Amino acid sequence: MTTIEGHVVLPDQVLPARVTYDSVIRSIEPFPAAPRRLILPGFIDGHVHGGDGADTMDGPDAIRRLSRFHLAHGTTTILPTTITRPWADVMSALRAVAEVRAQGVENGPDIYGAHLEGPFVSPHKLGAQPPFAVAPEPALVEEALSTGVVKVVTLAPELDHAEDAIGRFSRAGVRVSLGHTTTDYDGAARAICTICAAGGVPGATHMFNAMSPIEGRRPGPVTALICSDAAYGEMIFDTHHVHPATFRLVERNMPGRLLFVTDAMRGAGGPEGESTLGGQAVMIRDGVVRLPDGSLAGSVLTLDVAFRNAVTTGGMSLPRAAALVSGNAARYLGLHDRGRIAPGLRADFVVMDEDFAVQETHVLGRRTT
Repeated sequence: MTTIEGHVVLPDQVLPARVTYDSVIRSIEPFPAAPRRLILPGFIDGHVHGGDGADTMDGPDAIRRLSRFHLAHGTTTILPTTITRPWADVMSALRAVAEVRAQGVENGPDIYGAHLEGPFVSPHKLGAQPPFAVAPEPALVEEALSTGVVKVVTLAPELDHAEDAIGRFSRAGVRVSLGHTTTDYDGAARAICTICAAGGVPGATHMFNAMSPIEGRRPGPVTALICSDAAYGEMIFDTHHVHPATFRLVERNMPGRLLFVTDAMRGAGGPEGESTLGGQAVMIRDGVVRLPDGSLAGSVLTLDVAFRNAVTTGGMSLPRAAALVSGNAARYLGLHDRGRIAPGLRADFVVMDEDFAVQETHVLGRRTT
């Protein structure tokens, strides 16, 4: 049994306390003399392509490398994410995630599964996705599900076969995330109803990006997501993809249903300059990743930075900011054993100093950084 003292960020307060744990948290006791460091629940990143020069599409060794990189920034649960490539490449990446998940990552985070972002996206809203979009035909859906590793799928509901695919993924327990889509408010609302009718949990891939905006007479898919009490939404809060004021508006209107992701690409953690994403050349400059045409192309964000942004530019309290990087994603994914610091839950937590820099990361009670 091990103990650690600090200011523990609970869902409703920050408590100077002593936490006793082994692989799970055994007790939390008030400890007024606790040092000023923060103890937060381990971060959960449900949408991350790469980091430290590695990309999910590169295979098992790259998945291990990017996972360890993000662990050092507080991510204790991760979903390596594919990109739109030829179907054989996508399946190879899913099998690689399944292999790493089965073997585990030594001194690494929990590989919960994969996020299949592409190729079931609109060719008219690719964003930084390469041009290999396809419709979610039944045979492709079944092949993806056969890997047993897909936990989230990004899907444009206007595609051929989309309604059947939404139902099939939802019945299989996969979170269907609307994204890279030209659909309007009505299309998004119908898709949300289809997901719920199939027993699923609706979501949205990087809200506001690669989808229509909110307008007075054209409310768009984001409005359908906000107005649904069932839908969750990802957000890349590097302050480049979404303005802080827009973040505050959505967070206020989606209580408990907004979750931060990084959408990080291989250049995260590396020097600025030229890099690649899905075989495409990109440029990293001033912390922003862009295609040659100037379009945003993923990010170099880490969740510790997103957490800090929520507090310093978003005006969030520490408990609300912690929910955005941990608790809300745990609920969305159905991970009831993590996402909060509470007795009986996994001892996955992050220790940060008063400037929100990561000092330690623990996975199942084992200090890994």
